[in-house]
Amino acid sequence: MKIRKYVAALMIAVMTLSCAACGAKADAVIGDQAATRGADEGAGEIYIDDEAIALAGSAASSAAASSAARAAFDLVNQQRASAGLGTLTWSDGLASAALVRAQEIVGTFSHTRPDGSAWYTVNSSIMYGENLAKLYNSADGVVAAWMASPTHAANIMDGGFKTMGISVYQTEDGSWYWAQEFGY
Repeated sequence: MKIRKYVAALMIAVMTLSCAACGAKADAVIGDQAATRGADEGAGEIYIDDEAIALAGSAASSAAASSAARAAFDLVNQQRASAGLGTLTWSDGLASAALVRAQEIVGTFSHTRPDGSAWYTVNSSIMYGENLAKLYNSADGVVAAWMASPTHAANIMDGGFKTMGISVYQTEDGSWYWAQEFGY
């Protein structure tokens, strides 16, 4: 009888740990996303969501979040330089679009905007690649995660991109949501 109880307790422990590990992996997988758009995607149509950009521009962001965005920018350029690629130039326009996207992904973590439109419609004249992440509280952590993901690393290492903006939106509970936007 004791052996059956021991085996049952052991099986419950193994099943619980297995479920916890699956949940952790699922969170890591949905913790970030990457997207690009081709030259013909949205061609001939220019979208600029001036209202969203104005609202994002008025949002107060913490000094730590702003500093983290600039640190991530520097780390991305270090990665590119190590690979023999040119460094990206900071774009205030892309950083503003990134802040819109960082705020939008708090509610729905997706490359589809809350109104159902494509991610690049914040400002389609400058946005050609996007990396998203959530819940990373450091530039080192988010850049390491992006570089460990083939789709994110592909955006970062795309030799065609010349400009980049990164924004971090910090929620009231202290969670960080990242958006990294790329342009030509």
